[in-house]
Parts: sequence; C-alpha cells; structure tokens
Amino acid sequence: MDPRNTPGYRLHRSLTNLNRIETAGLDDADQERIEAAKTLLQDVSLLSHPEHSGGADTQVES
Repeated sequence: MDPRNTPGYRLHRSLTNLNRIETAGLDDADQERIEAAKTLLQDVSLLSHPEHSGGADTQVES
C-alpha cells in the first residue's frame, strides 16, 4: 500500500516541511506566518487523531 494514501500523511509531510525551514534569515512577518501554520497543522492533527491529544476524557462531537 502506498504510504501517501494513509490518513494524515499529507498533514505530517506539511508539518515536517515547515519544521525544516530555516527561519533565522526571514523577516518577522514570515516567521510569524510559519509559526501560525505549524500551530494550525498541529491543531488539525489533534482533531484528526484525538487519541494522540493526551486528554482521556476528551470527546469529539460530529
């Protein structure tokens, strides 16, 4: 089975690519955008996989 077809693959790859960006040479606005994108992807990841969120009493409503 192609690993690109597994749930969360693209999300994981996007987050990995953002983490690899060297932000030291970027201006403040670009650094903030990258941090915001990382935060959003991590939040989506927690919503997609609630068992990884760490909260045992957390419920997901659909």
